[in-house]
Amino acid sequence: MNQNFDVVALGELLVDFTESGMSPQGNPLFEANPGGAPCNVLAMLGKLGRKTAFIGKVGADAFGVSLRRTCEEAGICMEHLSVDPGHHTTLAFVQTAANGDRSFSFSRNPGADQMLSSEDIPEEMIAQAGIFHFGSLSLTHEPSRSATCKAVDIAKKHGVTISFDPNLRPPLWDSPEDAKAQIEWGLQQSDVVKIADDELKFLTGDEDFDLGAAALRAKFPSIRLLNVTAGAEGSYSYYKTHRVYVPSFRLGGTIETTGAGDTFCACVLHFVLEHGLEDLAETDLQKMLRFANAAAYLVTTKKGAIRSMPAPDDVNRILTTER
Repeated sequence: MNQNFDVVALGELLVDFTESGMSPQGNPLFEANPGGAPCNVLAMLGKLGRKTAFIGKVGADAFGVSLRRTCEEAGICMEHLSVDPGHHTTLAFVQTAANGDRSFSFSRNPGADQMLSSEDIPEEMIAQAGIFHFGSLSLTHEPSRSATCKAVDIAKKHGVTISFDPNLRPPLWDSPEDAKAQIEWGLQQSDVVKIADDELKFLTGDEDFDLGAAALRAKFPSIRLLNVTAGAEGSYSYYKTHRVYVPSFRLGGTIETTGAGDTFCACVLHFVLEHGLEDLAETDLQKMLRFANAAAYLVTTKKGAIRSMPAPDDVNRILTTER
C-alpha cells in the first residue's frame, strides 16, 4: 500500500484512573493511565511497526498536554489532535474485580472529545490511509457524531478499509436504544469488526456466538471479517464460510483487562494490512487469532494500555513456548 498512514483512528482520548491500592490513611489510590480505545489500538500498531495517526480532541488542561505527549512518544501522529479551551479532557474511573473484569464511571458531561466537529476532520489524511478505525464513543452525542459520520463518508469515498469496534460503555448513552441504533450504524459502514461477547448479546439477544455472529452478518453484509472476543475463553473469527476458534492464553499474572480488546483489534488490523481481505484460509485466521490472543494476554499483565503494549518479540516468545 502507498498510503501515508497504515491506520488512521478517530475517537476519544482520555485518562483511565485505575485502582492502585490504598493510602496509609486508608483512602483508595488511583493511577492516571493514558487511554481511550482508538489510541490504544494505534499504540499497539506502532509496536508492530505500523505508521499511525489520530483524530480527536482534548481539553486545554494538564491531562490534554500529557495525553498528547504520551501518544507522540508511542509514535502516533497527533497533528490532528485539537484542543478545546471550553471543556475538560474526559476522565474515566476504572474499578477492577477479582477476576480482572472492569466497571467504568466517567467525568464527561460533556468532555472535550465530544466536541470534535466536522471542521476538525482532515480529508486528505483519511483518504490516504490503509484503514480507518473508529468506535462508538464518538457517536454518543453531537457534534462528534456528525464528525464521525463525515470521516466515515470520506473513507468510503476513497475506498479505505473501515474498521469498527462497538466498545459499548452504557453509562455514556442516553438510552440503550440510542446505543443500539448508533452501533448498528457503525456496523453497517464497516469491513472489519471486533465485537466483545457481551456486545454481541446486547445487539442480537443471542447467548450462542455462532447464532449472534450469523445474525450480524446477515443484517450487515458489508462486514467481511467479524471477530468476537470472549475474554478468558478466547476468540472467534467469521469470514466467508469459515468459522475459527482459538482459546486464550492462561498463563497467570493477569492484573486487569484494560486494553486487551484494543490490543487484539490492533493485531487483527496489522494482519489485514499484511494479508488483505480477499482470500483468507482457516489457517490464516488461526494464525491471526493466536497472535492477537497472545498479545491481548500480555497487556493484561500490566496496568493501563498505551504504555503497556507488548513488543512483537514478547508475543512471539509466548507463541513459540505454548504450542
